[in-house]
Amino acid sequence: MIKQICLLVLIVSLFSSCVSKKIYTDLEDKYANLKKENRSLNDQVEKLDGENNAMLNDLNTLKSQYDKAVEELGALKSELVATKSNFDNLKASYEALEKNSSAEIAKNSKKNRELLAQLEAKEQALASENARLEKLKKELEDRSKRVSELESVIATKDANMRALKDAISKALTNFEGKGLTVEQRDGKVYVSMENKLLFQSGSWSVGSEGRKAVQQLANVLAENPDIAILIEGHTDNVPYKGNAQLSGNWDLSTKRATAIVNILRENGAINPENLTAAGRGQYAPIAPNDTSEGRAKNRRIEVILTPKLDEISKLLNDI
Repeated sequence: MIKQICLLVLIVSLFSSCVSKKIYTDLEDKYANLKKENRSLNDQVEKLDGENNAMLNDLNTLKSQYDKAVEELGALKSELVATKSNFDNLKASYEALEKNSSAEIAKNSKKNRELLAQLEAKEQALASENARLEKLKKELEDRSKRVSELESVIATKDANMRALKDAISKALTNFEGKGLTVEQRDGKVYVSMENKLLFQSGSWSVGSEGRKAVQQLANVLAENPDIAILIEGHTDNVPYKGNAQLSGNWDLSTKRATAIVNILRENGAINPENLTAAGRGQYAPIAPNDTSEGRAKNRRIEVILTPKLDEISKLLNDI
């Protein structure tokens, strides 16, 4: 497999001067699609964060409604006790007056009927409020359970990404101080490799030391099949004056990103569907380009590792 890839690279190199404008246009279209997918992924993450916050707001609202319902239930119970007390008092009065006056009896009888009607209405209201309270309680419990599941999934993915970062750092420890950094931010892991580790000036052929670093990275990624892998090529702002068949820094950054993808694909355990190559030229610098040190930092490959969000999306849809 490696010999075939090397032969393919050699053939592409020998015939690179014959690349047609159509192929170049296709590369541009692929890059635009990759950039669009990258923006879409960022939009999904922001949308998930917004939906999670909205869900938490809904949960707080339900809790408030639940507390209010409990308070109203207490008030209804107090009213029921008071009404029963009044009923008992009137009943006693009715029994006393029954012996003295038929008119008083009729009067008290009317009051008793009214009180009985009030009592029945209060009991019905209490039953209705109890049913509403039980419904709110169940809904609150269901929402709380889903929120807990979502938080657990997010926490697990964060823990997995931390473990992935640690595994990559351990695997690439021999390359520390050689232009390689590993960091975790915004729920993703970023592996940055400066060109001095990977490429000669103006070239997209990976050197032996850089190939070794990428292969060791591939060994770690092969054990994490649920990770999306984006490889971005970056350059400084110095115009490219190498191979005349390349249009400039953007084209060079794309070829360098593709070269890293090809090395990762040598590891058969990595799913090619998880790989994306993108060239960003000089348009995403991490340092000023007015110094040689800054330009050296900007000439880099960034491997961006993102957890797949299918499980989180399903939980949000269930809510």
